[in-house]
Amino acid sequence: MTDADKVFSDIEAIRSKNPVVLSITNYVVTNTTANALLALGASPIMSHAVEEMAELVAISGAVVINLGTVAPEYLAAMDPAWTAAGQAGVPVVLDPVGAGASMLRTVTPLALLESHRPFIIRGNASEIMTLAGDAGSAARGVDSTAQTDAAGKSARALAMKHGCAVVVSGATDYVTEGGARVRVLGGSALMPRVTGLGCTATALCAAFAAVNKNPYEAALHASITMKVAGEMAEQRASGPGTLQLHLYDALYNMTAQDVVDHIKLVR
Repeated sequence: MTDADKVFSDIEAIRSKNPVVLSITNYVVTNTTANALLALGASPIMSHAVEEMAELVAISGAVVINLGTVAPEYLAAMDPAWTAAGQAGVPVVLDPVGAGASMLRTVTPLALLESHRPFIIRGNASEIMTLAGDAGSAARGVDSTAQTDAAGKSARALAMKHGCAVVVSGATDYVTEGGARVRVLGGSALMPRVTGLGCTATALCAAFAAVNKNPYEAALHASITMKVAGEMAEQRASGPGTLQLHLYDALYNMTAQDVVDHIKLVR
C-alpha cells in the first residue's frame, strides 16, 4: 500500500468505527476540536470532571491531555484520566500547550511524563524543545519562536526517551518515533490565523490512535490528513473564518483521491 492508501484506510476505519475520543482540553478550542472530530467521523467527549474520568476512559478509543487550560480543575483530572487509560490500554495523546511560556506549563507536562507513557506527543517546536530539555527553546505565549526543523533532534530524543511518536507542528510537520522520521508539507498559510488548529491536529492524532495501534503511523496519518484538509480548505476560503468552515467540510468529504492529490512527504 502507498502512504496515501494507508492514510485513507485509517480514515475509513474512523468513519466506520466512530471511536470515542475523550478530551481534557482547553476551553478556547473545545468547540473547534469537537467539530473536527465529528467531521472526520469520530465521537468526541469533552470533560474535566475527575469523578467521571474512569468511566469515560472505559468507553474511549483514545484520550487527549491538552495543557491549554491550566486551571486547577482541569489539571486535577489529567493524572486520574491517564492512570485509567494506562490500566485499560487506551492510547493517550499529550499536547503540552505553552510549555516554556511559564513554569506551570512547563513542569506539569514533565511531571505527567514522569508517571505515564504517552502514545503520541504533539506540539510546536518550542514546546517540544522545552520537553526535551533544550536550553535554547523559547515560547511566546502559546506560539513557537522556533522553526520545525530546529526541533528535530529534540523530537527524536523525546520519542526515544518515552517510547512514543512525536509530532512537531508548523508550516512543515515533523513526525518521528526516534528512528523513523518524515516531514509533512502542505496545509495553508492561513492556518496559523485560526486559533486552535494545533489543538485540532492533536485531536486528529487521537482519532487515528483509536484505530491504528502503531503510534508512528497514527501520528503521521493524522498530520497528513490535517495538511490535506488545510490545503483543500484554502482552495475555497477567502480568509481565516471561512478556512475553518471549509476545513470541517474537507475532513468530512475527504476522498482517497484527495489524499493522493495533496499528500506531500519528504523523507
